Amino acid sequence: MQAARFISAATVLALAMATGCSSSDADGEKKTSTPASVPANLQSFYGQKPSWKACDKGFECATVQVPLNYSDPTGEKVGISVIRLPAEDKSERIGSLLTNPGGPGGSGVDFVRQAARTFGDDLRQRFDIVGFDPRGVAASDPVRCNTGPELDKFFATDASPDDQQETNALGAQSEQFAQRCKTKNAAELPYVGTVNAARDMDVLRAALGDEKLTYYGASYGTYLGAFYAEQFPKNVRALVLDGAVDPQLSSTDLLIEQAKGFETALRAFADNCVKSGNCPLGNTPDAVIAKIESFLSATDKKPLSTTRDSRKVTESLAVMGIARALYVKEYWPVLRQALVQAMSGDGTVLLALADEMVERKPNGTYSNQTDANMAVNCVDKPNPSNLAAYKKSADEAKKVAPRFGPFVVWGGLPCVYWPSQTNQQPKPVTAKGAPPIVVIGTVRDPATPYKWAQNLSSQLSSGVLLTFNGDGHTAYLQGNPCITKATDNYLITADPPKSGTTCG
Repeated sequence: MQAARFISAATVLALAMATGCSSSDADGEKKTSTPASVPANLQSFYGQKPSWKACDKGFECATVQVPLNYSDPTGEKVGISVIRLPAEDKSERIGSLLTNPGGPGGSGVDFVRQAARTFGDDLRQRFDIVGFDPRGVAASDPVRCNTGPELDKFFATDASPDDQQETNALGAQSEQFAQRCKTKNAAELPYVGTVNAARDMDVLRAALGDEKLTYYGASYGTYLGAFYAEQFPKNVRALVLDGAVDPQLSSTDLLIEQAKGFETALRAFADNCVKSGNCPLGNTPDAVIAKIESFLSATDKKPLSTTRDSRKVTESLAVMGIARALYVKEYWPVLRQALVQAMSGDGTVLLALADEMVERKPNGTYSNQTDANMAVNCVDKPNPSNLAAYKKSADEAKKVAPRFGPFVVWGGLPCVYWPSQTNQQPKPVTAKGAPPIVVIGTVRDPATPYKWAQNLSSQLSSGVLLTFNGDGHTAYLQGNPCITKATDNYLITADPPKSGTTCG
């Protein structure tokens, strides 16, 4: 989730969920007056009425203005790109279901465009399904730091350095990443963090005409949702936080724990391969993992060729491709195929998986997901002060997560050199005064370990834990009837399931 190398990819989530313009306001939309608690200098933002225009098959799009700096609302503004699929039954419409698919850096507009119709029938009857690009992301004043070739070089750099020379090379690449962001986005970088994005959500709530917020957030979207509830507990109607992030972890501790989550998922993949019969990677889970580890070691010495383009599949790109497939259990057969081919010298499928992970297009360009991901993460929490301090965390990660630890932790190294830093230390989020908030955790989630859901639900004063005993990243919209029913019922009625409920 944290590092650009291991984004909790919104594209992955949307694809896994998917099966297969005239101005208008939704009929029956509830218009609210601006809350009296809103400061006078923000009243104009809260009082906006978006100009919705048809933008796709059944979808409507608009832009909502927010201040770049909430301490200076008369200054520069950011246009937040918003999309909605209007409720199917206007007479029974409850309001808007605001969503965020994760990242940070994932486009909520793209997510809703791809996945809105996979939400439960009852939800689509009663709610407008709404997505937005958070500030700095996609169509909302995007942070742009790197060219395609620059990102190619960054991702191919050895993120599991074996000596000081390789460590220095990784440090140089990371410092260049940060410097490019400073050069191109200096004025915006201090304001792209989660606290401001959560404040934008409250402006969106009012602009959408909702007295209180109904929200579904996945992965990083749980972190964003938790920060919303912390700042605006009285404005919460119902929040679902799926694939939770633990707010109290430091930047490096979060990466170390995430690396352990990928190790758990790799073990689950190995178990599945063996149990499925005729596993081409080994006869036991330990044998499968040992073969993968040996393959990665060989790739570190001799990168693979592909039929995709002239790039070589380095060890870092190979690990990225493996990680991307671990997000979604339905991709595990593809991962088996990719590994068998790669072990024969052809890294084409692994590279394709790695490219999906970071939204690299066939023409060599990237979305701004990587740049935005780094920009948000680097300002959200304090970072180690230098390369040597960071190396200690990477060494610790290697001990507890030997396959993924170094890659996940070193992926966040640009934050050491970031031009905008915070002194705000991580702490538990309680959201005191909010109504029940449902936190969903998947037992073998690779990117957001299950214990993070346990921790967040315990921190929240009104947290309710819903468990999915399954694999893959996040649980809702993955087709489990128990999770779907419990989640939909809560979002419609605001009546949560019994805390501790387990599905799967």
